[in-house]
Amino acid sequence: MKQSSFLWFLAIGLALSQSLAGPTGFVSTRGSEIIDSEGKPLILRGVNLGNWLVPEGYMFKFKHANSPRKIHEVISELLGPAEAQAFWREYRDSYIARPDIQKIKALGLNSVRVPFNYKLFSPEEAPGVWTGPGLEMLERVVGWCKEAGIYVVLDMHCAPGGQTGDNIDDSWGNAFLFQNAESRALAAETWRRIAERFANEPMVIGYDLLNEPVAPFTDTTQINPLLEPTYKEIVRAIRTVDTNHIVFLGGAQWDTNFRVFGPPFDKKAVYTFHKYWCDTTQAMIQEYVDFRTRYSVPIWMGESGENKDEWVAGWRRLMEKNAIGWCFWPFKKMDAPSCVVTFERPEGYDEVIRFAEASRGSYEEIRKARPSVESARKALKGFLENCKFPHCRENAGYVKALAGSTGEKDGSR
Repeated sequence: MKQSSFLWFLAIGLALSQSLAGPTGFVSTRGSEIIDSEGKPLILRGVNLGNWLVPEGYMFKFKHANSPRKIHEVISELLGPAEAQAFWREYRDSYIARPDIQKIKALGLNSVRVPFNYKLFSPEEAPGVWTGPGLEMLERVVGWCKEAGIYVVLDMHCAPGGQTGDNIDDSWGNAFLFQNAESRALAAETWRRIAERFANEPMVIGYDLLNEPVAPFTDTTQINPLLEPTYKEIVRAIRTVDTNHIVFLGGAQWDTNFRVFGPPFDKKAVYTFHKYWCDTTQAMIQEYVDFRTRYSVPIWMGESGENKDEWVAGWRRLMEKNAIGWCFWPFKKMDAPSCVVTFERPEGYDEVIRFAEASRGSYEEIRKARPSVESARKALKGFLENCKFPHCRENAGYVKALAGSTGEKDGSR
């Protein structure tokens, strides 16, 4: 990306930060609508900041090292623990920064969803010890969004014990959250602390409590009935410190199954679904539209994408035909077309990929597969440099697919 383009986006951000007063009230709900601080219907149009506070293997071009803890293991094996910690600090500073948020605003989008790992607040090996960069990172991104005039949804992508039982929740292969009272209490307390910090922040729309809970390959007969009670436990904790914000409740089986829900139990609840790789027809969402009508509650599509531009445009049009806000996945990826911006794979990075995919059944196998520290260091440094916004390039087709609706007068900011 040319320097002049970066400076242009920076100028937009500075102008907005000086002129935007921001809302004086909170986004809320009214019947089946999300409404802004003035009581006008608000259609959310946004992108997910995926791979930032929850690294994902496929976005690193890894197949086997596909969860955050496995990715961390690879980086530690390549660099050693001290340099690995330094890598992750710089990664959090580089992957998403103020210019990325300004780009999202410049596209005419009005919101972001921020996936995070609870371990950024309380480490798994010391549950209830409140340390780590989690709150600082959320404060940082909310500040950038406030400057730009972009709403924020905070999303617990990885919950204590695991709410999904797959790599995406950084778990140990099962949805242990629902089977362990201590894990549920820790999830509720994590949300309570986050809500306490942002209770009076209008640019935060609300809290997406559990990303894609209860994978279909788990014991759904046993676990599905436990999902809504878990949501109620978390919401009770949030409402002790925050009655201003929306709570987003995702269905079971990757946020697709709303049959697990009874009547709404919170007056500021929004029900969220995810859909990938399906037909772009009304039949694919009719059950969610019917749920909205039955209970007169808002619905929101929190994730979709990872598809061709034509599909993304068709799915976005379907959402807007049904007055459903959306948030596509993701904003940024390395060497990929299905995102807003992408960046080049750094020189020497293929060695990192080969090591990540190599057998590691013994220390001897690890030693044989490991590239030199110097070459690994150079490749990973290149990754950190390339992912910065000035070195990214826009995927024009994907942007056109998303931005085809911006500028319409429908209550969006």
